[in-house]
Amino acid sequence: MRPPSVDALSKSLSDIDLPSPLLVEAARIAISNDDPDSARDEALRLQRALLGPVINATGVLLHTNLGRAPLAYQQASQATNLEFDLTTGKRGSRIGHAANLICKLSGAEAALIVNNCSAAVTLVLAALARNRAVAVSRGELVEIGGGFRVPDVMAESGAQLIEVGTTNRTRVADYQAAHRLHDTALLFKVHPSNYKISGFTEEASVAALSSIGPPVIADLGSGFIDEACHWLRDGRPPWLRDEPAVKQTLESGAALVTFSCDKLFGGPQAGVIAGRKDLIAICAKHPLMRAFRPGALVLNALQETALSYLRRDGDAIPFWRMAQTPVSDLEARARSLGVGNPTPTMSMTGGGSLPGEEFPSAGIEIAGDVSEDLRNADVPIIARVRDQSTVLDLRTVHPDDDAAVAKAIASVT
Repeated sequence: MRPPSVDALSKSLSDIDLPSPLLVEAARIAISNDDPDSARDEALRLQRALLGPVINATGVLLHTNLGRAPLAYQQASQATNLEFDLTTGKRGSRIGHAANLICKLSGAEAALIVNNCSAAVTLVLAALARNRAVAVSRGELVEIGGGFRVPDVMAESGAQLIEVGTTNRTRVADYQAAHRLHDTALLFKVHPSNYKISGFTEEASVAALSSIGPPVIADLGSGFIDEACHWLRDGRPPWLRDEPAVKQTLESGAALVTFSCDKLFGGPQAGVIAGRKDLIAICAKHPLMRAFRPGALVLNALQETALSYLRRDGDAIPFWRMAQTPVSDLEARARSLGVGNPTPTMSMTGGGSLPGEEFPSAGIEIAGDVSEDLRNADVPIIARVRDQSTVLDLRTVHPDDDAAVAKAIASVT
């Protein structure tokens, strides 16, 4: 029996929301496998491989695999004044829009926006310390996700790494000795945001290091902007008690602070360098800046996030809306779903920030591992499996998605 033509088979898949070339590809794969009936499965596989929405029911607010901080942002299809000065009518700069708002939030003299925090660190080191020594504590030579390590980033920037102290104890005197011996260009502090060292430990504060001489660069990573938390109804939550903030780190003497925007800041993927105006100017003129600069979509989304902070409207930032939702509200939603068993659970920030910190939440528990079935829902639902049960934490589920979650749970129980 002759197999169907590729054209006929691909047209039978027209109800699947994919462009014709991808439907043709699915048909060809199925026919080449001598299994024309699998064409629909192949097309659905291609569809699910595309970037698309999922429902995060893991309880991890900044799930790296799910895009970290969710964004509630849209941009009209029209031109913007990205590099146009509306006052003078001449060419402007993309550097200022969102960066100026970051300065208002952090108290920095100037700021620069780049693609991510690794780019921020690389640019700072390349611009300010190429072929010169930079002192870093051995306890802060961290590895972030994807295998990227601080020593490797420093090597690529052209800076010379000078390790000081030990894994668990590093004193101000260690940095002073490094500066005397190597004429260090920078003192670099890296916040170990994705792990903790406890027990017999010691570290040098930014304030103490700022008295040595070279500029202190503090890589905070997580992007917690201000200890005061003016944008939250109830102020600073307990799970943030030990997290250093950008504003206070600059006030304590850091010359520059680098941080991510898609973690505790709750914005798009981007990196920020904030601090002294003269150092920012040097970084802005470095050739790497053009390679690291973000586009208009990122800058606009970051601007909207910063404006929400200035309005003191934490609920307008999805991460903070999730973080400050009362457990009683989550419990009520769990009961109203009418499926599964309402259960207490614990949420965490994730995204390489606040390791070990959890806070109370509530959700739904289903007997057995049905995580694969939930992933196959119309809008994939990502849950976690605990003690032979599937748990859906509602803190990370938008209330508008409750009906979809209830429907999916009903279909697998």
